[in-house]
Amino acid sequence: MRKEENILIKKMYKSLTRVIKSGWVNFYRNKWLSLTSVLIMVLTLLSINSLLFVNLVSNKILSELQNKIDISVYFKSDSSETDIFKVRDDLIALSEVKNVEYISKDQALENFKERHKDNPVLTESLDELGDNPLTASLNIKANTADNFETKAFESIAAFLEQDSYKLLVEKVNYNQNKEAINKLSLISQVAKRAGLILTIVLAVIASLVAFNTIRLTMYSWRDEITVMRLVGATNWYIRGPFLVEGILYGVFAALVAVIVLTILLLLFSSKISAIMPIDLSAYFKAHFLSILSIQFLIGVILGGFSSFFAIRRYLKV
Repeated sequence: MRKEENILIKKMYKSLTRVIKSGWVNFYRNKWLSLTSVLIMVLTLLSINSLLFVNLVSNKILSELQNKIDISVYFKSDSSETDIFKVRDDLIALSEVKNVEYISKDQALENFKERHKDNPVLTESLDELGDNPLTASLNIKANTADNFETKAFESIAAFLEQDSYKLLVEKVNYNQNKEAINKLSLISQVAKRAGLILTIVLAVIASLVAFNTIRLTMYSWRDEITVMRLVGATNWYIRGPFLVEGILYGVFAALVAVIVLTILLLLFSSKISAIMPIDLSAYFKAHFLSILSIQFLIGVILGGFSSFFAIRRYLKV
């Protein structure tokens, strides 16, 4: 029994070795066709990388813009700090609220003077008034997570319109910020949907390119395939070399794409980082293994599956 198992293992090993060798021979023999296929897949992978880069940068920009948009609650001048802190605690308890910052009347005045320090007329007018005309306020950051939605802001604004707060609250500036919030929400949704659609389109194009490339290779081998089928060769025996060839396209394309991506980052990362809110070079180094794995995975899937479906044209399976 053990002898039979050893014979079976040797046959499987020999068959696998033959398939890999034949696939490599196909890849090398059709050098120009292989080169064309690899280059097309490289362009596809670089296009997907570009799309991921745009998505990464847009998410970073949106995240920074989200942090700059808040709801400010201005209290009446006779509102005590105790009452204001009670409102703050009620807000913090809401799931829609990320954090709440209290700004006293004195702090509000200092902030105002700092913003308008280049306007002496305005600062002199404040000094002439004597009393502080500004009121205490709360700056509220909404908990929008990764999906920027206006619902959180609307929920917070509605919460502050309760009767129990009307005697304390002078104004809620949500309506003033509503247009900016809605625009940011729309940009976020459009960017994510457009990125998803473009990724799918690029994946389909890459699959079709690899599919037709493998078919061209098999067309040049159509007589050999017919002979192998006539003598009773198994589907694996026929399909194997073309699967290996397709996988080799993906592997080499992924390798070239990573090299090109590395060179581009070395040349332009500092310039991009100067105008974009992200250090691409640091991000690439921190996620190098993940990026490399994704490139090889996409390349192998595109090449392997495309060749698998392309060979079915010549096999009745």
